Amino acid sequence: MPMAADDIAAMIRAAIPDAQVDITDLAGDGDHYAAHVTAASFAGMSRVARTRAVYAALGGRMGGELHALQLTTAVPAGAEPAAPTIS
Repeated sequence: MPMAADDIAAMIRAAIPDAQVDITDLAGDGDHYAAHVTAASFAGMSRVARTRAVYAALGGRMGGELHALQLTTAVPAGAEPAAPTIS
């Protein structure tokens, strides 16, 4: 049984409360989605850690109810810590 886009977004927001989540149904079949997740709490995290956080939010539904998810994550502008300067 496919998942609704609203359910996917709600699960991500429940686990990552500061997340802004944009979901696109790529094939119109309820099985293939793209998600863009932006959260200040991602600051300082690697892309792999961000991806793991989103997948954890989906509670193991990847590959089952949710067949495919094209995922991108981001930190809002200004929320990423500044890179150290070398003098």
